[in-house]
Amino acid sequence: MSDAHLSQLTFDSLNIPAPVKQGIAALGYSRCTPIQAQTLPLALAGRDVAGQAQTGTGKTAAFLIALFNRLLTDPGSADRPQNAPRAIVIAPTRELAVQIHSDAEGLGKYTGLKLAIVFGGVDYEKQRRVLEEGVDVLIGTPGRIIDYFKQHVFDLRHIQVAVMDEADRMFDLGFIKDIRFILRRLPHPTYRLNMMFSATLSHRVLELAYEHMNNPELIRIEPDKMTVDRVRQVLYFPSTEEKIPLLMGLLRRIDARRTMVFVNTRRVAEVLERTLTANGFVAQAISGDVPQTKRLKMMRDFHNGDVAVLIATDVASRGLHIPDVSHVFNFDLPNDAEDYVHRIGRTARAGAEGDAISFGCEEYAISLPDIEQYIGHQIPRAAIDAADLAAVTAPPPAPWRERAPRPGQSRSGGRGAPGARSGGPHRPGGRPGGGPRRPPAGPRAPHTGSTTPHAGSAPHSGASSPRGTAEGGDAPPKEGPTRRRRRRNRGGGPAGGAPAIT
Repeated sequence: MSDAHLSQLTFDSLNIPAPVKQGIAALGYSRCTPIQAQTLPLALAGRDVAGQAQTGTGKTAAFLIALFNRLLTDPGSADRPQNAPRAIVIAPTRELAVQIHSDAEGLGKYTGLKLAIVFGGVDYEKQRRVLEEGVDVLIGTPGRIIDYFKQHVFDLRHIQVAVMDEADRMFDLGFIKDIRFILRRLPHPTYRLNMMFSATLSHRVLELAYEHMNNPELIRIEPDKMTVDRVRQVLYFPSTEEKIPLLMGLLRRIDARRTMVFVNTRRVAEVLERTLTANGFVAQAISGDVPQTKRLKMMRDFHNGDVAVLIATDVASRGLHIPDVSHVFNFDLPNDAEDYVHRIGRTARAGAEGDAISFGCEEYAISLPDIEQYIGHQIPRAAIDAADLAAVTAPPPAPWRERAPRPGQSRSGGRGAPGARSGGPHRPGGRPGGGPRRPPAGPRAPHTGSTTPHAGSAPHSGASSPRGTAEGGDAPPKEGPTRRRRRRNRGGGPAGGAPAIT
């Protein structure tokens, strides 16, 4: 972290418990960032805080330090049950929850407090068992927290600290009803410490703050400046056909390492992953449809440098603290101006420098005026150099994806056994096990008068039926000239018989 990015306030000068100071020192921190310098004195004194600051400026550490301080200095209720956590941290996305938990493990290493993280997609029973055994700090996403709460896995009546991170994103993702559900089941705001942090604090977020917090102090760091100075922004205007060649040319020019490429749709992310891989790049695509275990592995590989280019939809635009991301590409300009800020905020974090390169293609350039109005300046333009348009090797065709069958339907599209129609063993008249379909019946015999049998009469046998065969089955269909010609070309014999001998 650069010195220019830090304030003059040191952590040693704050009234923080020794175990927390030990965790801070072990991570190599000594001076506070501006958001930490303004919020920590208030939160350590027990005041509620709603903080806004640019992404990557230390908001997570600010609320974790205040959280640990409260739990270590206030033992809480003596009759607290084992399954009642003392603090809760709510995050809008799984990735952000994982990042908060990782930071909490580092800062709280010497506190002796037990942490737990819950989110959807993985380890349902394992997470449940951890909560039942009892934790001090619960970190998670709204859906999974409510799921366990409704099953009475844990108790929220003894919460001493409540934190909402990226609160505006809660609104964007439709979680606001879930957030209110959780907050209304906590102790009264005057009996707990409440903190809310976000990159933006809109009117609707502040309304939530004043509804569920105890007269919070509003802290804004550089509210009129939406992007950091150390992000070098540039905008190209390629045609649709030039986007991939230009991206590949620029990636080769910068020798891509820990580079993020943002797109607007999962389909484009998959196309880019196949194309970059076919052209020698180590690239992976992360989106909301990727299973959670695979997403976490992708983030570890990208963090470790095993993946050079991470292609992401906006599911990854917030809450990911990945050190040393040097370049961010907006392959598609976002539709929401705020998402532009959060995307390019993946680089130049904690005082570092970085580059944000955007493509203003025809399809998404309509959002450019809103983006520039939101950030308060025009993004510098750049001309496309022909040398940057790389030759592209076409990727292999995308693997065929099997659609999940409907209930009662086989993967081959039929019902019952693969490739066969079946009435099932319990269906009257059905073919047990889904046997082959009966061949179509032949032409109806000419009407020769009344053939309706009298009641109680025996049915016609196959030999006497005008439609039957010697075995009592159906006659083969009538053969036309086209069918006859095809049979002769194949060397077949008469219809329904053995091949002809020549």
